[in-house]
Amino acid sequence: MDKDYFSTQAEAYKNFRPRYPQALFDYLLADLQANSLILDCATGNGQAALSLTARDATVLATDISLAQMSEAPCADRIHWIQASAECLPIPDKSVQLITIAQALHWFDFPRFYSEAARVLTPGGRIVAWTYSLLAICDQFGEEIADVMRWFYRDIVGPYWPPERRWVDEEYQTIPFPFEEIESPSFILNLIWNRPALLGYVSSWSAVQLYSKALGVSPLPLLKARLETAWPEPGSEKHITWPLSLRVGKHLAN
Repeated sequence: MDKDYFSTQAEAYKNFRPRYPQALFDYLLADLQANSLILDCATGNGQAALSLTARDATVLATDISLAQMSEAPCADRIHWIQASAECLPIPDKSVQLITIAQALHWFDFPRFYSEAARVLTPGGRIVAWTYSLLAICDQFGEEIADVMRWFYRDIVGPYWPPERRWVDEEYQTIPFPFEEIESPSFILNLIWNRPALLGYVSSWSAVQLYSKALGVSPLPLLKARLETAWPEPGSEKHITWPLSLRVGKHLAN
């Protein structure tokens, strides 16, 4: 993963990216023995890594972006390592679980999967998850969702990196050369006001690339339409994202 679309908005990423549900981490850690070693690839500011240290697990949290990792808090049992997912400074057969939160689509798949197979113990698991466009469950939710679809597709759509298609396809078409394991369903649930939603959108890679290409942010266009669909900026709405998971087991060679 040599592409870095997130260093310039590391603070927005930390402040506005949604936190994953505790039920997801309960599932990930359920079968791990105490003192297991977990690798969290493309950790960013450590959002997932921080929730993976339960059951006395130790987490190796890797990312290519120092700007992102500088936003991570100090935490026991997490070792922060600047490294790409395709070149991991980790011993062979040392990791019981690999997690990739909203990042697998950026990787060079053959190189990463080779590294994953190298560092996983026989029977170790690899879990990647993603989420795409949000849904709003409150009054006027569909009108707001229409605005978000318009912005996503018509305004910044041409500026999404090509890898974004894997997210739009919910990771179901992404290469995944492991023994597949069926997983439960998980949903992200948040209560947000309008400024929080705009802050989240500011962390999108397509927003960054639009701004770089045209020399102006697209966010005022979104804000203007949201003011009609969501007139009270301080009012809060229930926002959800279904998580799409791919879960695999590494078989012994």
